[in-house]
Amino acid sequence: MAGLATTLGSGAMSNSMDDVVEKAQAMLIIGSNTSEQHPVFGTMIRQAVLKRKVKLVVADPRRIDITEFATLHLRQKPGTDVALLNGLMHIILKEGWEDRNFIQARTEGIEELEAFLRDYPPEKVAEITGVTVQQLHQAAEILATHKPVAVMWAMGITQHITGVRNVMSLSNLQLMTGNIGIPGGGVNPLRGQNNVQGACDMGGLPNVYPAYQPVINPQARQNFEAAWGTPLSDKIGMTVTEMIPAAGEGRVKALYILAEDPALSDPDSSHIRHCLENCEFIVLQEIFPTETAPFADVLLPGVSFAEKDGTYTNTERRVQMVHQAIRPLGEARPDWQITAELARRILSMGERRASPAPYAAWDYQDTHQIMQEIAALTPSYAGVSHQRLENGERLQWPVRDSNHPGTPILHTAQIARGKGKFMTVEHVPPAELPDDQYPMLLSTGRVLYHWHGGEMTRRAKGLLEVYSQALVELNPEDAARLGLEGELRVRILSRRGSIEAQAWITDRVPPGMVFANFHFPDSSVNELTHATLDPVAKIPEYKVSAVRVEIVGK
Repeated sequence: MAGLATTLGSGAMSNSMDDVVEKAQAMLIIGSNTSEQHPVFGTMIRQAVLKRKVKLVVADPRRIDITEFATLHLRQKPGTDVALLNGLMHIILKEGWEDRNFIQARTEGIEELEAFLRDYPPEKVAEITGVTVQQLHQAAEILATHKPVAVMWAMGITQHITGVRNVMSLSNLQLMTGNIGIPGGGVNPLRGQNNVQGACDMGGLPNVYPAYQPVINPQARQNFEAAWGTPLSDKIGMTVTEMIPAAGEGRVKALYILAEDPALSDPDSSHIRHCLENCEFIVLQEIFPTETAPFADVLLPGVSFAEKDGTYTNTERRVQMVHQAIRPLGEARPDWQITAELARRILSMGERRASPAPYAAWDYQDTHQIMQEIAALTPSYAGVSHQRLENGERLQWPVRDSNHPGTPILHTAQIARGKGKFMTVEHVPPAELPDDQYPMLLSTGRVLYHWHGGEMTRRAKGLLEVYSQALVELNPEDAARLGLEGELRVRILSRRGSIEAQAWITDRVPPGMVFANFHFPDSSVNELTHATLDPVAKIPEYKVSAVRVEIVGK
């Protein structure tokens, strides 16, 4: 979001999934295990390749399943995405494949970028990335001589100390080839969970109000103060990766955690547990017990998707209704009811009285009223209503008024910030690289059969029958070097801790690399990951850690 907001003025997926699969002539998937983590979209992409002969380039250190359908698979070294993209753009400019008309009419900063990219010739990039010069030329030709080209990425791009830089580089590539604001093209980040986009849209970020209105903007702040009847701070808040360490240091006294399991999913789990233990007061709102639950002073039982009404906003900015299928079990309640009751109780204490402002009382009767407030205060949702969604309308924000049809493709008439901005982005190595003591490189992610912390999927009998324990991917060359002859139990150690797990000997990973997931608490890879953050987005570098692998019992 930070990268695209800088270069384009909007930090969201610019095109729609069906638009991409129906109209793109070529695609670049980078840092996304699409067929396992976005399986519906992955299936659509595979069908586009088979039926329309779309040229698919996949850039990923692992031989993930989607590479079986790729025209070209680039296996760059983890943490070298910026160098790879700079090298591709160097070739495009050298061959004259850039869209000069688009660049002149709709962008700024090309002169600085051209001069900068001269320092990324293919030979240098091949040495940094491990991708051959021939493959670099082949990829550049596919991505520059076909049009439209859609670029898709996910957390394999963002979960680095250079996450924002990586996104800016992808924006550079699409601006250079004129693939912004057209059907079948665009910059298309695939969000990691089903309502990440909606949470961000509603202000679930430390620096903005709903609709990405900056907290430092006096007019935006005054508008929300008038609507909510309370003074608001003009200070930018903390991200999750800043809050929990601050709680460990006593700078944050209380945490209200809703549907998040930091004890399992945050990096350097041992340190996270220490911080949670030191926090004075923790409220956890969840549907099942989690690894974070033992640290909570109060547990508030929420409900699952099947027990509530409301909307989600998905990766393509589409607002979608969900309806209650079963009554909430036990004393569990929908999250909005719990949060609203907490707010009303706070209002009843001391001098915090409900104001006459239109949305100050927290007295919602249903989710329809909440959506009315969203539409009133969130310009991009101004025309969204439950009634329109119930009528079957496809609404992708911005939806500017009750008659507006929504916006399937962004940046068509004009790029959101006026002109697309090229950024000079230097390659920066990962924060932690292999050495003599920890000679292998660890990357992390999810698998098809489980989801995130696994609190729901590990309760599904059928999924456990297929994938019952944590598996660590290890290349056959490394297995032979370690002496893994029939003994598949391994111990992985980093500077933070160690885990034991079953090894899966496979060429999905290249020699020198290990891949592990965090679905199983007994073998969670986040015991090993480090908490070095991207300086802008504050996201951890989950994708690159230095480790050592040993055979258990030897």
